[in-house]
Amino acid sequence: MSIHWQAVFDPRLALEALPVILEGLPYTLALSLLGFLLGTFLGFFVALLRMSNFGPFRWLAMWHTSLMRGIPLMVLLFFIYFGLPFMGIQLDAISSTILAFTSMSSVYISEIIRASLQAVDKGQWEAAKSLGLPTPVIYRKIIIPQAFRIALPPLSNVLLDMVKSTSLTAMITVPEIFNKAKIVGGAKSDYMTVYICVALIYWVICSLYAFGQTKLEKNLATY
Repeated sequence: MSIHWQAVFDPRLALEALPVILEGLPYTLALSLLGFLLGTFLGFFVALLRMSNFGPFRWLAMWHTSLMRGIPLMVLLFFIYFGLPFMGIQLDAISSTILAFTSMSSVYISEIIRASLQAVDKGQWEAAKSLGLPTPVIYRKIIIPQAFRIALPPLSNVLLDMVKSTSLTAMITVPEIFNKAKIVGGAKSDYMTVYICVALIYWVICSLYAFGQTKLEKNLATY
């Protein structure tokens, strides 16, 4: 059985569709980065709560982590975008995406941060305390820089997952690259070509991020 390659990938349509698909690139990059950065900020405090000696704080962080781990991102997006209006809270698609990405990424990032902080040798703590350094200074100057080197590879994986997860936001009308590809595919009655194009774009983005991670790891190792 022969394969009709023209039906699988049309180079002419790919070149025609590429500028339209790339119109959604700023949304893909901005939403993934913003969700990751806000998730890192929130995840740091969730990690501290998980490590707290105060029971209610620890249980609150554990509940948040368990809930977000158990809910698919698509369900969370739909709940925020379509469900909250029934409770009197109306958010647009962009705000809903940022809230969902921040909430979801924060739990995975918090576990990465918690494990990285606990992986720093306890002798570092003891040496710093013996010098009379206050706890905030110990964290900022000694513990966090060492923990960051440990956390970098898994944090990069979370960022890459955020980039790929932006494709789900097409379901709530965010005009990112997958949404643009769907529109072109429907107009030209050729979804395969545009989906191959958008897959390659995601691959390039993730490859560039992975390259940046490798360079940063080398610089930190040298430092």
